[in-house]
Formats: sequence, structure tokens, C-alpha cells
Amino acid sequence: MTAGKALELLLFVGVIMAQTGEVVHLPPPKTRGKMSVEEAIARRRSRREFENVPLTLEQLGQILWAAQGITDREHGFRAAPSAGATYPFETYVIVGAVEGLVPGIYHYIPYGHTLVLLKRGDFRRALCDASLRQEFIAEAPASIVLAADYQRTARFYGERAYRYVPMEAGHIGENIHLQCEALGLGTVMVGAFYDEQVRDILDIELDPLYVIPVGKPK
Repeated sequence: MTAGKALELLLFVGVIMAQTGEVVHLPPPKTRGKMSVEEAIARRRSRREFENVPLTLEQLGQILWAAQGITDREHGFRAAPSAGATYPFETYVIVGAVEGLVPGIYHYIPYGHTLVLLKRGDFRRALCDASLRQEFIAEAPASIVLAADYQRTARFYGERAYRYVPMEAGHIGENIHLQCEALGLGTVMVGAFYDEQVRDILDIELDPLYVIPVGKPK
């Protein structure tokens, strides 16, 4: 068992035991689609205008799998590469309009392909305000927040972790972007936000690196 898989299992068990919120099992991800990788790359654009249309649970689950889903259960490997399989990122979803989910803040657990409800309520406006009032964040049906624990990588790579972890954020972000294109959805990578405000919204101590709104583009 790799260090990454062992840590993932501990996190999965720890989160489920620590949280009293609802656990949502996401639909199984698909590994074959109608759009080629080449076409998704050619179509990839930053989308900042969204229709007032909810996401489906299947769409959200597929995007989260593309971000951090398990692709090799024997070794615990994920969809995006990570230095030494240390997997420093936790993935949170601010849900406003997703079929089958109450509005709230959810934590994605890769090993179980599940969501754990952390807080109930629509926090899209708060996230928008924390992101320099970029209105499309309030309008998107959901936003993904990637937050890192640098120490997971630093234990193995020391100061080099401060290079490797942002690189990994880029890998994850591109996976999300291409998956959105393949699903006929839109997204944009947002790095302009007040870290402390985002931490307060999520009630975490990790370092947020990306806010990623997702929805049907206009």
C-alpha cells in the first residue's frame, strides 16, 4: 500500500467518523465519453456566464472524479498526478443548485466517491464576496474549492513542496476544465480571492488555491 493510499483511507474513515452530516454516494463515474481529449482541448475556454440551470448529481460526480477521483484502487492513485502520491488537496463543493442535493458546503471523499455535508445553506454569495465580488460565482449552480495541506508533501520533499503543490493544483484544474467541456458545461479557474474569508466560509485551516465555478454556459 502506498503512503498516499494509506493516508486516503485514514482520511476517509476519519472524516466519516468526525462529521455528523449526511453522506451522499455519487453515481459511478464514466471512463468513456462522446468527446475526444483532442476535441475537449480545442474547445476549452474560460466561461464566466452561466444559465440558471441546476447541475445533475451525475455531472457533479463526474467532475469531482476527474479532479481527484480514484483511478487505481489497488494503489490509491487519483485522476491527477501528485508528487510522490502525497495528495495534499482536499476538495470542497459550495452547492446552490444541484439536483438531489440540499444547498450547502460539501467535502468530497475520493476513496468512497462520496460527499459529506458540512454546512447547510446557500453560501454562493459569501463565496462571491470573498472572491472580489466576481458575480458569476454567485450565479453558478456550484463551485469547487481546492484547498491544500502543504505538510503532506513537505514531509517527503521539504521546501520543494511549495513548488509541487501549486503544480498539482494546475493538473487538477485542467482535468476539471476538460471534463466540463466534455459534459457541455463551462468553468473558469479563479485565483483572486481573500484566503482567510474562504477559510472562514469552509471552516478549514488549509490553504485555498482555486475557486472553480461550474454551470451550463450561456
